[in-house]
Amino acid sequence: MRTLLALGGALLCLASAPALPAVSPTAPAVPPLPARMADTGGGSQLITAVAEDTRATTGTVTWWDRRGGRWVRAGSAPARFGAKGLAEGATRRQGTHTTPTGLYDLPYAFGIRPAPPGTAYRYVRAGRDSWWCQDNDSRAYNRWVEGLPADCRPSEAEHIVAYGTQYAHALVIGFNYARPVRMRGAGIFLHVNGRGATAGCVSVPADAMRAILSWAEPDRRPHIAVGTRRGATAITRY
Repeated sequence: MRTLLALGGALLCLASAPALPAVSPTAPAVPPLPARMADTGGGSQLITAVAEDTRATTGTVTWWDRRGGRWVRAGSAPARFGAKGLAEGATRRQGTHTTPTGLYDLPYAFGIRPAPPGTAYRYVRAGRDSWWCQDNDSRAYNRWVEGLPADCRPSEAEHIVAYGTQYAHALVIGFNYARPVRMRGAGIFLHVNGRGATAGCVSVPADAMRAILSWAEPDRRPHIAVGTRRGATAITRY
């Protein structure tokens, strides 16, 4: 009798319980990252470099193609950022070892080693006289130079061939490039990984850097967007 009463009570509870909402087996997919961004530069190729937050020194670089009105992932690799994390590009200061966030063009490629097969970008081969001037007092500030100008101090410039691993292959990131603002920062590149975090660049493994150079097509106006997953520097804001 007790068993029958208990069973009846259980059936009564089940009958009076509210029905659970049906779970759709086909929930809508999250749109790809470029489709959620405020701007992608207007071209049909895009590189995204995403860190968890502004304190992170690692993250992910992904390169995308726009085909048939949709963004499709072409490749992805682990990335490294500045030793002091990331900072808003519009207010970033030189010497802070932070990677500037924002959306930037990619003016040209360079490297100590020959361009990877299939490279369509203008590729400047570095030699013993190749430098990147970062001297705020120089007319060549934030520019590649062949032979240091008299007004660019060696201590305020990077001798390209001194970084045989990192600058084996690289793309110039157009941060503070078109109209350089003094003390904003110079020499921000997408390049090959070194031993650890960067001084402000974005870096990826060597095979990924070669793949990006073989993939990028200047006629498709590729840009790079650097940002975090959320917050004021969220990549979707750029």
